[in-house]
Amino acid sequence: MRTLLSLLLIVFLTYLPHAVSAGPKGHEPMLATVYSGNADVTSFWVSEKLDGVRAHWDGQALWSRGGYRIASPGWFTAGWPAMAMDGELWLGRGRFAEVSGIVRTAEPDDAHWRQVKFMVFDLPTHGGTFTQRVRAMEALSAVGGNWLQAVPQFRVASADELDARLSTLVAAGAEGLMLHHQDARYHAGRSAALLKYKPYEDAEAWVVGYTAGQGKYAGMVGALEVEDEAGRRFRLGSGLSDAERADPPPLGSWVTYRFNGLTRNGLPRFARFLRVREDRLGVTIKSADQNTGG
Repeated sequence: MRTLLSLLLIVFLTYLPHAVSAGPKGHEPMLATVYSGNADVTSFWVSEKLDGVRAHWDGQALWSRGGYRIASPGWFTAGWPAMAMDGELWLGRGRFAEVSGIVRTAEPDDAHWRQVKFMVFDLPTHGGTFTQRVRAMEALSAVGGNWLQAVPQFRVASADELDARLSTLVAAGAEGLMLHHQDARYHAGRSAALLKYKPYEDAEAWVVGYTAGQGKYAGMVGALEVEDEAGRRFRLGSGLSDAERADPPPLGSWVTYRFNGLTRNGLPRFARFLRVREDRLGVTIKSADQNTGG
């Protein structure tokens, strides 16, 4: 009976319309494109791509990418400047699940939040070039205490040096690199002035349904039916743990997947589920182009 009910639930959810209501409209960030090797890397500032929860400080509160207020302790943001800041709530490499759990808690736990840092990577309302914004960000730790820091920025002399830095950092557990053109002004939307460089491609998609599992996965989810920002639908089965198959990401949630290029039909090749993007709750397909991160 439990298996039958599970299958019925899967079928029901699969055919639900995906007009899930969005939360409050969030900050519209500057979005990265993929580094393809053609850019003059000597004109870019480079930083580690942190695997944390993206957040926006509006001068008074922290907000998620989906437009939800993050319940942080008052002491965590005490003394922060009134200027807007984009950054990552971060615990360290490989600790995304932990920081995501801390940030989602309605009643903030002081002991947990004392491990978190808000790593600032841009100042949306500053108005200057990125080099000027880097200088302004470097002064943040002096006014924001231990929990407010700028993401370290560095320069490279060649594409070979960039590749070497990527290899070293990835071997140490980093996700990849971000490149930001020195003369770029901040503007919302996708930009060739902001690049991401990773050893594999990844992207995000919206869960619109499920397929039923078979064999050892009978009574569980076999794969997630997802839709990307371009409206392409495909399935993510590889990468799901047994626990995630038994309790899959809910309809309307955003997930990150990795892949290796595209097929001739334009679909992700060897797409593999990575994780749920808890910080994108409330973001719908219609608003994805305004709320997708780098």
